[in-house]
Amino acid sequence: MVSTIHSQDPRLAEAPSPSTDSSTFSISELAREFDITTRTIRFYEDRGLIQPARNGRTRIYSHRDRVRLTLILRGKRIGFSLHEIGEIMDMYDHDAGEVGQLEYMLDKLGARRAQLERQQRDIDVTLAEMARIEAQCHAQLATVAPAGDDSE
Repeated sequence: MVSTIHSQDPRLAEAPSPSTDSSTFSISELAREFDITTRTIRFYEDRGLIQPARNGRTRIYSHRDRVRLTLILRGKRIGFSLHEIGEIMDMYDHDAGEVGQLEYMLDKLGARRAQLERQQRDIDVTLAEMARIEAQCHAQLATVAPAGDDSE
């Protein structure tokens, strides 16, 4: 699995955790390592994003499941839907391979960046408008209630 989504979030680092000295992990170990709930992990399993082996009712997660969980959390952090994350991860398993995965990822990152830049412009406009209204309110308040007026 190619780690194509990078993050500053220390929870999502590829560095081995204390539990990575074995080749398998329990749901509790992964939940603790990534600071998420076991329910979240089961949700990702229900969506087909990870496929742990089973020993009776016990889920046994592989290194591949751990990497996929890392990619899921990174993808969510930058705003990808679970569907998009699944498509990116599944591309690696199919004919498109790493090149297809990287090209698809670049396309999705470009679209996400454009969306965030539009939102940032909208926020900048909204903040400027708020500052203008605040200044008007302060100016109007100064004319209605001069400073130092303690009467009620």
